[in-house]
Amino acid sequence: MRFHATVWQGRKIFAFTAMLTFLCNAMGTHGDVPRLTSDRMPTIIEQYAADREALAASYPVRVSPTRLERLKKFFTDEQSALQVLNFEALSDSDKLDYLLLQNHLAANLHRLAIEERREAEMEPLTPFAKTIEDYTDDLRLMQRPDPEKAAGRLTVMVKQIEQAMKAFDPRPDAKSDGGSDSKPRKEVAEKSKVNPVVAYRAAQATEQLSGALTKWFNFYNSYDPQFTWWMGIPYNDAKKALADYEGFLKKKLVGIADDDKTTIIGDPVGRDAILADLQDNMIPYTPEELIAIAQTEMDWCTKEMLKASHEMGYGDDWHKALEHVKQMHVAPGEQPELIRKLVVEGSEFVKHREMVTVPALADETWRMIMMTPKRQLVNPFFTGGDEISVSYPTDTMTFEQREMSMRGNNIPFAHATAFHEMIPGHFLQFYMGARYHNYRQVFETPFWGEGDAFQWEMEFYDLGFNKSPEERVGALFWRMHRSARVMFTMRFHLGEWTPKQCIDFLVNQVGHEPDNAAAEVRRSFDGSVGPLYQCAYLMGALQIRSLRKELVDGHQMTERQFHDALLHEGPMPIELLRADLKKQKLTRDYKTGWEFYGPHPVHP
Repeated sequence: MRFHATVWQGRKIFAFTAMLTFLCNAMGTHGDVPRLTSDRMPTIIEQYAADREALAASYPVRVSPTRLERLKKFFTDEQSALQVLNFEALSDSDKLDYLLLQNHLAANLHRLAIEERREAEMEPLTPFAKTIEDYTDDLRLMQRPDPEKAAGRLTVMVKQIEQAMKAFDPRPDAKSDGGSDSKPRKEVAEKSKVNPVVAYRAAQATEQLSGALTKWFNFYNSYDPQFTWWMGIPYNDAKKALADYEGFLKKKLVGIADDDKTTIIGDPVGRDAILADLQDNMIPYTPEELIAIAQTEMDWCTKEMLKASHEMGYGDDWHKALEHVKQMHVAPGEQPELIRKLVVEGSEFVKHREMVTVPALADETWRMIMMTPKRQLVNPFFTGGDEISVSYPTDTMTFEQREMSMRGNNIPFAHATAFHEMIPGHFLQFYMGARYHNYRQVFETPFWGEGDAFQWEMEFYDLGFNKSPEERVGALFWRMHRSARVMFTMRFHLGEWTPKQCIDFLVNQVGHEPDNAAAEVRRSFDGSVGPLYQCAYLMGALQIRSLRKELVDGHQMTERQFHDALLHEGPMPIELLRADLKKQKLTRDYKTGWEFYGPHPVHP
């Protein structure tokens, strides 16, 4: 018994000492108490990530003002808690994590401000939203509804929807459901006082609110007899009214039919939002300067493309050389074996040259799936991560769709990017991210993830991985594509180009198949990625190449050490990665200033 008591007492002393040193690290050095040297920011970040995930699950309706206010308070409170920490008392690693979290919180508040502005713009189009939001909040708080009153509110909501349809109908003489007399979007937009972009946003919100109403209804239906008795008819009426209203918004105010899966309605964020996003990603250039940088890279690609075209016998008509390459595809059923072979080739290439560490388990555990036809509408090419998702035509596609898919997934195109998706690209990122600084996954940024994968394409090109002119054309197609992404997304979000102009640019200037170009633009503007996502491929790659030039060409690190360090440190703005790897002094008010591409004037 004495032995056990002594052990217990020792554990109490150990726990007290650990708590004391933990507090000292948070507050700095006071008196004779020594400064804690071990890292503690990882714990703070892990707790933050868990709290954020809990809030996301509890406030699932994105268009809810309650959600916006709660998240705003959460991020602001986290900022305040961070400010209390004694920055100078932190270890170098903790200082880096401190800056990552500080920057991350500011970025989230910027995004919430954009959401708040967008929701305010569409509020007149969704006068019924508060009813559903109140039900959702009551369900979150586990407050049992009064069935009779709830049924009454739904009945009133249906009338609100009917009134909104009459008030916003640009052709009050037509049927309220849009009917078969729907006219082209341009004519609808001219007659309507409602911005079609805002109307489409309201249609998406209506769909989301309808789903929230269903979730609320299903929670009580059949489990609460009074609820079921009162709510049956009002609920069905409300669901029908919401569906009709969503169709009304799309048909009459936007100008697209219910079954239209091809029309692209973008939602430009504007120059101020882009500048804020660039600041959050520590990019010290304006949107116009990014377009100029992309044009410089595009010009380089064109010169290289002309060299390959001449080697293939097409002279200065590189579009013909590209057309020849598009015909170099395998027969249906053979694409998976081709992709497997190309993934292995990319892994062997970096291992043979000792460019990055590739564990045997990484080579063993990557996987492959086939992409569904529906997903190919937004991802016409294969994608990667934990597994490579292969895009190729199925028997459900039209003849034209099958031809475009095979031409767009030809052998040289696939040769140039299979390793981007797997090893040493995205799969290796995922593999290392699960094993080193995994708490930093919350700081995921496409400038790190996509930038790293694309810089491998650039480095492979420099090292002669693409041996034939056909393979070089395939690689250059993608490189031109990444430059074009910067140009068309920036011009769209600046309000200068329409989605149609973006598609035409990809077809005419890069050589995309029309359907593939449309899928690329749809993915860029459907809300699934941020406004800088497509821009991040090229700009992140240029940042990493610039940093590699400093450290590897400057003989401060070997090639393997550099790429291993990038993967081990985990996702973050590349400028902070640079500060970390170069052992720069970090301050609490660290600001971006690294012109990784040098001063770059805007093209006239």
